[in-house]
Amino acid sequence: MSYVTFQDVCKYYHMGSQTIAAADHITFSIGQGEFCIIVGPSGAGKTTVLNILGGMDSCDEGTVLLDDRIVSNMNEKALTAYRRHDVGFVFQFYNLVQNLTALENVELASEICSAPLPPEEVLHSVGLGERMDNFPAQLSGGEQQRVAIARALAKNPKILLCDEPTGALDYSTGKTILKLLQDCCRNMNKTVIVVTHNQALTPMADRVIHIHSGKVSRTEENNHPIPVEQIEW
Repeated sequence: MSYVTFQDVCKYYHMGSQTIAAADHITFSIGQGEFCIIVGPSGAGKTTVLNILGGMDSCDEGTVLLDDRIVSNMNEKALTAYRRHDVGFVFQFYNLVQNLTALENVELASEICSAPLPPEEVLHSVGLGERMDNFPAQLSGGEQQRVAIARALAKNPKILLCDEPTGALDYSTGKTILKLLQDCCRNMNKTVIVVTHNQALTPMADRVIHIHSGKVSRTEENNHPIPVEQIEW
């Protein structure tokens, strides 16, 4: 059964007299608890899809559903609540509040949602039990990204949206972060959607959606995803 559905979704941008379709009749579905990778070259429309699903942008045509709720019909007030309660975001750059500790950054997210997870427990689960009182400047890039993931998970969201989450990290740290995301999917039954340009990551996903020039070029289901430790790029 589909948990996330895009049906003929279009998003247009106007530059002078020219109209550019960042999303051009995009259709796909993702099951609950799946680890999904949306892959494609830079400028293909991947982030546009993620922003529409996350309620940060709206589509001009088509239908977007999450757990049978029609996201594409929501007004601004409903979208604000949707972003607050249902969606966890992890970005390439960690977007942490620099003058708050790791714990306080996570608490900030847990205080704005309806059914949060305990911040201390979530930080332990991402391997930062000993670093809760450190400020972002005292943490490595990988540790800061772990705080960002903990912040997203503390909201207990329905979906976790990750936009190039390893883009600012070195190879081995990036692998560690991807393993953490894969483990969150498996151990917490979270629907995790990762946007990347790196084709080599696709074997770790349950579902791969290829986007090119604003269109879905193909979708693959993988019945035997492999651990990220076995992937090299």
